[in-house]
Amino acid sequence: MVVDRGRYQDTVTPWEDEAWRTAALGWVAGELAARGLRATGQRRVRLRPWSVLVRLSVEGRGAVWFKANPPDSAFEGPLTEALARWVPEHVLAPLAVDTDRGWSLLPDGGPLFRDVLDREPAGPDAWEELLRQYAAMQHALTPRVREIEWLGVPGAPVTALPDVFDRLDHTSLRPEERAGLRELRPRLTEWCAELAALGVPDSLDHADLHDGQLFHPGPGRFTFFDWGDAVVSHPFCSLPVPARGARERYGPHVLPRLRDAYLEPWTGGGRSTAELRRAVSLAWRLSALSRAGAYGRLFPAASGAAGAAVAGEGARCLLELLDEPPV
Repeated sequence: MVVDRGRYQDTVTPWEDEAWRTAALGWVAGELAARGLRATGQRRVRLRPWSVLVRLSVEGRGAVWFKANPPDSAFEGPLTEALARWVPEHVLAPLAVDTDRGWSLLPDGGPLFRDVLDREPAGPDAWEELLRQYAAMQHALTPRVREIEWLGVPGAPVTALPDVFDRLDHTSLRPEERAGLRELRPRLTEWCAELAALGVPDSLDHADLHDGQLFHPGPGRFTFFDWGDAVVSHPFCSLPVPARGARERYGPHVLPRLRDAYLEPWTGGGRSTAELRRAVSLAWRLSALSRAGAYGRLFPAASGAAGAAVAGEGARCLLELLDEPPV
């Protein structure tokens, strides 16, 4: 067994509890056996304050992944199941889900997009295509937002974002940073009102769609996964994370292309291109609030230095509210 704790060497997760660990691995073995499968070889364990992830080799199949979420993101398993019914072409279908315990068992989805990019030269057109597909999925999910919230996914509609801002912990920021955010508060309300008035309906926001959170199993094919940070909010809040990843690889000139590719599934409905682009600009800044809130979804025992470090990262997300959107 190989255990990876990353930067969080002192974090405490349920994995440290032998009874919990035995129960989790027993559940995995039982679910595999029910499908005529058996784990074999080495286990790779990834422990973070927000999840336990175990990669298990399976005889004759490759690999499967066990994931345990903390209580505040235990919706991920049921959400993944529901997405596999609603938008099967865009997501992984889990092998098994234990809703009460926040456990899920997933098949391997192929190579990560990040690994493909590191191995094979690719231009911005690949990012454009993944954003078209992701936006098409979000557009298809707009009638499902109430059902998504019933699964436990937090709701953060645009009109509620000022309240989200007020509830977030700013204490790890420097006094001048807190003062800058306080001065911004009236404008935050105005931006939210303007974005809401543009009339783009809420949908599912992944909230952390970087190149390590999607598979690229073949040309033109992308599979989106890891929904533990998700919220129901303005869909355009999803764009900044992947767009920044592309900007780091290719430069800022790619951003207008990526924005317009993302907007293709949203055209029509009485909204002009200028209005949709304005909505992207507003949502770009406001997306910091959903990402900052997601950092609070930790295992209850994840305190100490690890918990403080994660909380600090969430607070620093708020500082993005001070930055002018680049598109």
